[in-house]
Amino acid sequence: MSALEEITNTNSGISVTDQHKCIDNANRQKNPMEPFPELLKYDGPDGTGEFDLYCRRKADMEPKALKWAFKLAEKNVGPQYKSCSLGWQPKVKQADLNKNWARYLVALDRKSRKPAAYSMFRFDMDYGRSVLYCYEMQVESEFQRKGLGKFMMLALEKMAKRFGMERLVLTVLKNNDDGMRFYKNLGYDIDEMSPDKADNEAYEILSKLMI
Repeated sequence: MSALEEITNTNSGISVTDQHKCIDNANRQKNPMEPFPELLKYDGPDGTGEFDLYCRRKADMEPKALKWAFKLAEKNVGPQYKSCSLGWQPKVKQADLNKNWARYLVALDRKSRKPAAYSMFRFDMDYGRSVLYCYEMQVESEFQRKGLGKFMMLALEKMAKRFGMERLVLTVLKNNDDGMRFYKNLGYDIDEMSPDKADNEAYEILSKLMI
């Protein structure tokens, strides 16, 4: 066990072995949303939208859905990547969205069946901690500000807690003011593994304790 894992183990009160078992159990689930049927439907406030959700492994996603996910990321955060040191790298983003381990939580507009939002995530060990790592949370512009993104984050948190993850972790570009405000309003703070300010990275790592 590394020194970092020993520190994490002491802070969380859960052994690294037990955290690995939690991750193995979570990754065996074909549909980790199955325990939460009440979270597979979302009705926006005052009739602003009605949505159905599903959760699938990348291998079970339709190719057109994966293409849509890339296009939405390109539209929503491509400009922010272009304006920071990372730059927009479409081939890298496409490869990331097509990782074999990826899981997707997708919301569909109930009336049109048009995809409205998605999160790409995985269960993993991160610096000796069991985490649900949210790599993407993207909402189509016409469906934003209806509480859908918040509802989907709640679904991710429910899964993280159900399968014993220590934290929910995500990455946000520093120039993404709306995204940073959104996550901080949901109780996410700068993670201890976020780069030091002196490193001058273009992103922050945020997290929220799940146990």
